[in-house]
Amino acid sequence: MVLIQRILGQVRRAIQDYDMIGDGDKIAIGVSGGKDSMTLLTTLKQLQRFYPKKFEIEAISLTMGIGNADFTPVAEYCRQIGVNYTIEETQIGKIIFEYRQEKNPCSMCANLRRGALHNVSKKLGCNKVALGHHRDDAIETLLLSTFFEGNLHTFSPVTYLDRKELYLIRPLIYTEEKQIKTVAKSGQFPIVKSPCHIDGKTKRQYVKDLIYQLQKENRDIKSNLFGAIKRAEIDGWHE
Repeated sequence: MVLIQRILGQVRRAIQDYDMIGDGDKIAIGVSGGKDSMTLLTTLKQLQRFYPKKFEIEAISLTMGIGNADFTPVAEYCRQIGVNYTIEETQIGKIIFEYRQEKNPCSMCANLRRGALHNVSKKLGCNKVALGHHRDDAIETLLLSTFFEGNLHTFSPVTYLDRKELYLIRPLIYTEEKQIKTVAKSGQFPIVKSPCHIDGKTKRQYVKDLIYQLQKENRDIKSNLFGAIKRAEIDGWHE
């Protein structure tokens, strides 16, 4: 319980630092059922009780058309905490792995999932979408972009999508993945395993493993990389 309160403090600080939430916002939370999105759902619901700016939240899960992901525990959890929950059926997994047989499917999968999530969010009357990207994700994305694309780039804390008239917000940007893992293991909320059969075998996993190895020689490497992102003002970041 102490750790979830610490994460809640980090979420509130990120929201304030980057002006992520305003009065009257209706925020869709992309809920995959994994540890990151479930932590985001839990903390935003708790924040809603005392945050000075009043906002609504909607939880949205996308089926992938592959595997046997069961969102029943997530639906029950949303019922318990009083959050409206929507499951959108998609065939994204089949399109990528069966029809197109993509050799590097992650980018296309992310784009299709984002599009589907944004469409459902608009249907529900939301003006913002909250995503469960955390501090480690920002660092890994920076290295992925640098190593494989030759660009110094990572996602922004807040992004405005002109065509959709939606803001994307990432309230977990100050939270380390190890904190989220600890909370998830505590059993405070259900976890749904990803149906993707290449989960854990991606370029992101390669970078994650590389950082882990580098940390053995330099304990501050992740703090230094995160600080560099903020000092360089990459994509809307600031000190």
